[in-house]
Amino acid sequence: MARYTGPLTKKSRRLGVDLVGGDAAFEKRPYPPGQHGRARVKESEYRNQLQEKQKARFTYGVMEKQFHKYYVEAARRQGKTGDNLLQLLECRLDNVVYRAGFARTRRHARQLVTHGHFMVNGKKVDIPSYQVAQYDIIDVREKSLEMTPFIVARETHGERIVPAWLEALPTRMRILVHSLPVREQIDIPVQEQLIVEYYSKK
Repeated sequence: MARYTGPLTKKSRRLGVDLVGGDAAFEKRPYPPGQHGRARVKESEYRNQLQEKQKARFTYGVMEKQFHKYYVEAARRQGKTGDNLLQLLECRLDNVVYRAGFARTRRHARQLVTHGHFMVNGKKVDIPSYQVAQYDIIDVREKSLEMTPFIVARETHGERIVPAWLEALPTRMRILVHSLPVREQIDIPVQEQLIVEYYSKK
């Protein structure tokens, strides 16, 4: 699956939000890159909608085609399309690994999943976009437990708050999915209604 591999700090500065999580370079210069970075930007409805969509896309590391598929699926489901969209993104396996504190960033989590270090309900899963479901049990494979990333994850666990819909057991390197997240439990600074408006015009 294709993914964006360029510099995320540049994207963070362009969109005005830390897409990495604890990005010191963004905190130092939180204005757009380039020689006109501090110039006033002309606001428009379309620009704001596009910006929110890009924020969500880059936060979760999803390409445009896949992101649009998430939107189509979200619109098909019952309930608010925007809430459904964020729930689908939040339930990606790589995001769950990151949220549970088993990886430094979502990019790092994606790499760990792709390399086959995780099992879901006893079966190896190496697809970062795999959708976890309520009551799923995610384990680090026994062969991988003594690898450096997981030793570090055990030692530093507790530095990040695990959302209430998940439970992390660092001693066993296990994640329990108690429920699917609701909007109030998804702490990304995105106005999902603007994303819905962006796609509904297309």
